[in-house]
Amino acid sequence: MIDLTPLFNALITLIAAAVTAFLIPWLRSRTTAAQREELLAWAAIAVRAAEQLYTGSGRGEEKKRYVLTFLAEHGYTLDTASLDALIESTVQQLGEGVRG
Repeated sequence: MIDLTPLFNALITLIAAAVTAFLIPWLRSRTTAAQREELLAWAAIAVRAAEQLYTGSGRGEEKKRYVLTFLAEHGYTLDTASLDALIESTVQQLGEGVRG
């Protein structure tokens, strides 16, 4: 069996870099600081809730759908790529908080 952990780690690092380079400046240009804080807080809540609701491996798509629906219900309708990047960034940040 091939260990894909290094590949996934590299992918997560690449996504985080893209979020930092593109998504955050784009959000800043279109929102106030308070709106960004609120969006990031809701995203963190949604990701944590999805992690609790959908336990076990192979449930990533269910978790993602939950987070997208949750954010949409709270009035956040960014384009899909931006929402994907936000979710990935939030997941990574939460993972670092657990490890750190």
